[in-house]
Amino acid sequence: MTRIAALALLAATAMTSPALAQSAALGQEFSFDAGLGVKYSPEFMGSDNLDPSPWFILRNADADRDKPDGFSILPSLNYVGKRDAGDYEDLRGMDDIGYAGEIGVKLSWRMGEFTSYGAIRKGFGGHHGVVGELGAKYRFEASDKLTLWTGAELGLGDQDFTGTYFGVSEAEALPDRSEHNPDGGAYIARISVEARYEFMPDTAVMGRLSYGRLLGDAGDSPLVETRSQPSISIGVARRLNFRF
Repeated sequence: MTRIAALALLAATAMTSPALAQSAALGQEFSFDAGLGVKYSPEFMGSDNLDPSPWFILRNADADRDKPDGFSILPSLNYVGKRDAGDYEDLRGMDDIGYAGEIGVKLSWRMGEFTSYGAIRKGFGGHHGVVGELGAKYRFEASDKLTLWTGAELGLGDQDFTGTYFGVSEAEALPDRSEHNPDGGAYIARISVEARYEFMPDTAVMGRLSYGRLLGDAGDSPLVETRSQPSISIGVARRLNFRF
């Protein structure tokens, strides 16, 4: 999967490089929302209990009305919280997993209010796999201050990633928990609704409601208590603008 994703990314970059070069020559503004909030999501991937955790907002600001149609390439960042087996009875005997960071790139195609995208990232820390998403969003400007998005995406991970969060090694297996070696591929499908309300210049309340469904070998893991993975997030963010 890693080689396929890398080839796809290189091909997309090659196709869009003339447009990107022209944009860079003319000067380009890059903006994003950065802030902090709270997120209620499963305690660990596959858990049936929701737990509060910090929501670190770092979001490409694609709500700009004057953003042109076409391709764009931007950084893609993500983090995954730690998983301490001792905190959960159902994970007794499993190895702990530390905090993981993910860094990579995101390729988007925008046409009017519709945006499709693909992202690929390399993990470090808690996992060292390759992950990414394929998805699409539709934007609706409800007012000058309120922007709404609806979206759907497919989460992808290589065997290193799925093995870290859904695998059970021979040493971790118990009479009621069989050994499990999941393959890489599509591990979750999600739908979401997002909102951004700018209550003062360049400062906004942001919210996100999503529902995910674990797929394939990930969903079949003996660690998974439920395939349904809902989450709700709310926070405050500041719009930051850079020109280069």
